[in-house]
Order: sequence, then C-alpha cells, then structure tokens
Amino acid sequence: MLHEYRDEIHELKQQNAHFVKVFEKHNELDQKIEDAEAGRVILTDIEIETLKKEKLLLKDEAYKMIMDYRKTKA
Repeated sequence: MLHEYRDEIHELKQQNAHFVKVFEKHNELDQKIEDAEAGRVILTDIEIETLKKEKLLLKDEAYKMIMDYRKTKA
C-alpha cells in the first residue's frame, strides 16, 4: 500500500499508533480478499465488495495521514 511513501510510512509506524492500526487492518483485509479470490476462503461477491470498500477507506485514511505528516516535515 502506498509504496511511493515508504519513508513516511516507516516514520509514521514508529510514531503513530493509529496509523499502525489502520495500516495493519488494511493489510489484513487485503489478505482476506486475496484468500477469497483464490478460493482459499469462501465469501460471497457482496462480502468481497464490502471488504474492498472498507480497504479503500482505510487506504484513503492512511494517505491523508501521510499527507498531513509530510506537511509537518516541509
């Protein structure tokens, strides 16, 4: 997720517990979606779509935190 901000992600993971929670939840959802799409876990299409939407919201939240962090570093 957001690999182009690797340095900021590393720094935020050291300083911001909420960012860590958002980042880890995003990765957890990513794995669930991958497992469902590969047939390792049975989920309905609606359940997968719901997970994808939740994952996208978390990505948006993480992106906002990264942008806010960058503003403080400038």
